Amino acid sequence: MKTSDFYYELPEELIAQHPIKNREESRLLILDKDTGNIEHRKFKDIIDYLNEGDCLVLNDTKVIPARLFGNREGKDEKIEFLLLKNIEGNRWETLVKPGKKVRPGRKILFGDGLLVANVLSIEEGGTRIVEFHYDGIFEEVLDRLGEMPLPPYIKEKLEDRDRYQTVYAKHEGSAAAPTAGLHFTKELLNQIEEKKVNIAYLTLHVGLGTFRPVKVENIEEHHMHSEYYELNEETAEKINLTKKNGGRIIAVGTTSVRTLETIATLKGKILPHKGWTDIFIYPGYKFKAVDCLITNFHLPESTLLMLVSAFAGREKILKAYNVAVENRYRFFSFGDAMFIK
Repeated sequence: MKTSDFYYELPEELIAQHPIKNREESRLLILDKDTGNIEHRKFKDIIDYLNEGDCLVLNDTKVIPARLFGNREGKDEKIEFLLLKNIEGNRWETLVKPGKKVRPGRKILFGDGLLVANVLSIEEGGTRIVEFHYDGIFEEVLDRLGEMPLPPYIKEKLEDRDRYQTVYAKHEGSAAAPTAGLHFTKELLNQIEEKKVNIAYLTLHVGLGTFRPVKVENIEEHHMHSEYYELNEETAEKINLTKKNGGRIIAVGTTSVRTLETIATLKGKILPHKGWTDIFIYPGYKFKAVDCLITNFHLPESTLLMLVSAFAGREKILKAYNVAVENRYRFFSFGDAMFIK
């Protein structure tokens, strides 16, 4: 398949620039992947589509203020770092702009030297491995100097950092939010539990896999960046019991899908595991674990659009996206949601 097979027209004004006031009041497009039928609801109505005995799987990663602005010593300039993943200790893989000023051996200063990055190497794909030096606790220094790493298509300033976190965010490490989860409130999750729907958590720290565009026309030549995940014994037991009892596994977000499909055996059993995944899901993939998917609307020609196309069929997805455009849904990270059942 070609990357251009996943293109659709999107008016720029439909790219959501800020979150709506009440998370669960987002719009929700329901797509039946078997029939292609479409319904229009509010996100809080998701509870009507969840059955007793189903299992809702959420990614509890927490976004760190991963965007830093600094300069070379003695230079009046702006160099932007985006922390992608912690390799070991104080060593991080980073995206850097402008790259030509950040060569191995260079020192980059942040906050007048409160944080210093030594550039160690340039990796394939242009990312940099850097080692940070600082006094105190790294998370506190980062919280003081860093900004939330909003995607480049969001031009407006985010007034409240918490609105780029899910209400259940727990484990720090992401360079982007698992945005399908942004629509849930604690009250809605309580209502879902009261309906005797199981809720299970896994962790996948979102990194460059989300940011890197597909630059090849033959999608099979695209290589996904690896991202770290953890799924514990309690979550594995909940999912396997749900399957055994005939319930559905409902993944919240493409990150949950990628984690579950990385771990699942051919028969769909989930075993506790942690590690790195570079799984790339596109049409032709046979799903082993996931039955339903809650997701946002994704960029044209992106790996995320390819994943949902693999799940529901490319033609059904593109038709649903065109319906969403016609009905003025809000797109991307702060946009509306879709439930594929």
